[in-house]
Amino acid sequence: MKKLTTLLLAVLLTVSCVCALASCQNTETKGGVKVIDIGLTEEEYAFAVQKGNTALLEQLNAFMTTIRDNGKFDEILNKYFGDGTPTAVVSATEKKNDGSQLIVATNAAFEPFEYMKGENYYGIDMEIMALFAQHLGKELYIMNMNFDAVCLAVSSAGGTYTDEEGNLQTVQGGICDVAAAGLTVSPDRQEILDFSQSYYNAAQVLIVAANDTTFDACKTAADVENILKGLDKSVKVGVQNGTTGKKYCEGDADWGFDGYAYTTVGYNTGALAIQNIINGNVNYVILDEGPAKAISEKINAVN
Repeated sequence: MKKLTTLLLAVLLTVSCVCALASCQNTETKGGVKVIDIGLTEEEYAFAVQKGNTALLEQLNAFMTTIRDNGKFDEILNKYFGDGTPTAVVSATEKKNDGSQLIVATNAAFEPFEYMKGENYYGIDMEIMALFAQHLGKELYIMNMNFDAVCLAVSSAGGTYTDEEGNLQTVQGGICDVAAAGLTVSPDRQEILDFSQSYYNAAQVLIVAANDTTFDACKTAADVENILKGLDKSVKVGVQNGTTGKKYCEGDADWGFDGYAYTTVGYNTGALAIQNIINGNVNYVILDEGPAKAISEKINAVN
């Protein structure tokens, strides 16, 4: 009788565990994010050289005109926004200062404009710079750095910025020839750099948790902004440091941004910012449209 009772208890325990597991599996929701596909800003991307470097700027603009005319530019765009296959870009392993290299400053965490797989670079900007170096008859050397450092590294004077940990970082000026990092043309950057002709129209967009319906009824930028204006400092919005998104959130008179009352949280990359929606550390993220969609797609593939 004792053996029978023990057996029945074991069976009941097993059934109970199976039911509990089934219940968990039925109620578990898969995480993810979604992009609110409404542009909050109007921007233009361009490459930049040191202010006063007229010769290099003229070469770059002439090259951009050539690849637009011969279809190479559209071919590159199709690799990242169409059905083409991205091409790996290889950087020289050693930086030389003898004029034999085109030295490019970037922040390779901004897919689809610049990113890395293994040791190789990919992205619209990287492929254009590889072709430009070839056009100049030079070797390509890519310096991957914090986004805040990119403009400073090309400018003549350099400067300082505060990193994600609050530490002051110093950047030597004139160590790179071209800034290629999905750069928005802006008045403050034009003070220290000369920009090429623009090659891409961009916008900031909002990224939210997949199950967040707050902005679902929005049809226009004004609709989104009216909701953002109602958020207080208890709400956290992630951005990539040094980007237009950060200025949009915090406010910047030169850029024409009033800013918002919510708490802006800066990250070194857009991917870290969006991942922190999943982690529950921020409520929303504001980022450039192209990277926002590319990063969100990758994050959703594993959540």
